[in-house]
Amino acid sequence: MKERILIVEDDKHISKLVKFNLEKANYECSIASTGEKALAALDDQPIDLVILDIMLPGMDGYEICRTIKGKDKLKNIPIIMLTAKGEEVDRIVGLELGADDYIVKPFSPRELVLRVKAILKRGKIEDAKKDILVAGDITIDIPKHKVIVKGKAIDLTQMEFKLLVTLMERRGRVQTRERLLSDVWDMDTSVDTRTIDTHVKRLREKLGKSGDFIETVRGLGYKFKEEDED
Repeated sequence: MKERILIVEDDKHISKLVKFNLEKANYECSIASTGEKALAALDDQPIDLVILDIMLPGMDGYEICRTIKGKDKLKNIPIIMLTAKGEEVDRIVGLELGADDYIVKPFSPRELVLRVKAILKRGKIEDAKKDILVAGDITIDIPKHKVIVKGKAIDLTQMEFKLLVTLMERRGRVQTRERLLSDVWDMDTSVDTRTIDTHVKRLREKLGKSGDFIETVRGLGYKFKEEDED
């Protein structure tokens, strides 16, 4: 069964270009030109990934992303923001709202397809794992995609979840930003590594005091510390 992708874009030329390239890569695609139509489509049919423009008539992409991530039945759907808003602050806002990736227009259709494949592949790998990870007050149930901190469930985006799992599985070992970009995002190092810093910041905030397990290693990257470390 083909994976279904919802393209939320009001520019007909761009939406047709994206749809053509994704269908060529064997995905099933539908298009919504407004936020209202996008949310209706998400309620009406199963969607595996959303490609979301920010500048839309009426409800903008930020509001759509916030709405999707606020609904239990939709929050685990990965979102790629595809937009002309390329400033760092726009990227940070999008990622903090729960977007899994952020691509600036003009864009390479081939790169977009590769990023879609990487995100959907990552989700399949996570579903196949059967591990439970524990560190301090943090417990991760990988097959159930659950993170428990001090007995309370914590809502994480797909990327935040994958990042935390990767760091915990490699606890005590420094992970460079480039390595995380390759292993977590499945992308080469030409992509802006600030994406990682934004996700780490948001992840620490959601983990509260337990976020102290994630240490910054100056000039290199991050490390999930061992429980017996000072």
